[in-house]
Amino acid sequence: MKKIITAVLVFTLFQTMHAQKGFKPLFDGKTTTGWHTYGKTSASAGWKVEDGVLHFDPEAAKNGQGGDLVTDAEYENFHLKVDWKIAPNSNSGIIFYVNENPEKYKNTYETGLEMQVLDNDGHPDGKITKHRAGDLYDLIQSKSEPVKPVGEWNTAEVVCKNGKLTYVLNGVIVVETTLWDDNFKALVAGSKFAAWPGFGTFKKGKIALQDHGNNVWYRNIMIKEWNTMETTTGCK
Repeated sequence: MKKIITAVLVFTLFQTMHAQKGFKPLFDGKTTTGWHTYGKTSASAGWKVEDGVLHFDPEAAKNGQGGDLVTDAEYENFHLKVDWKIAPNSNSGIIFYVNENPEKYKNTYETGLEMQVLDNDGHPDGKITKHRAGDLYDLIQSKSEPVKPVGEWNTAEVVCKNGKLTYVLNGVIVVETTLWDDNFKALVAGSKFAAWPGFGTFKKGKIALQDHGNNVWYRNIMIKEWNTMETTTGCK
């Protein structure tokens, strides 16, 4: 009981610290409130809450209980923080600016941009440039690879502000770019998404955690939104 009380106090303190900085939790550590499976009204059984952590369990996802988990709300200018760890040989992703229109787009990644979550050494995607952990998937390779060994927790940050996109992995800026300009359109045109008309075009959308059929864990999911339209370099 003492350990449980201590864990609750630590989690509450963590939430309070981030709330003071303008962040609010997207995951309460106890339920999937605020989330649902893409194209559905609630979270599928494949997404389990375990000791303050969201766990995608492929065994529990059998019989149609999988799918990407998406936020109920949409976000435009935001700073997202999330911890992740992944099982050996596994793949997942943090996807954003998702337009949830399952009749038109069958999957979150048909519209949303992705920060790759991967076991670089164990998964086949680790051999593909722009598909490694921290990359802007299939568009921009990370400047460096501060990802921790498989099975350890990483802290990812996605900062989107007025078209400026910054990825931070474990405190290191790994991707910086501008969305929707001619350079971005050229990146898309040279990618696997070239023939996908909705990909990367939405400037407001939902945030998704990807079911890639592998064990993955997420925790401490926090977001800060900006209401001003002042253009900055992203993190500040």
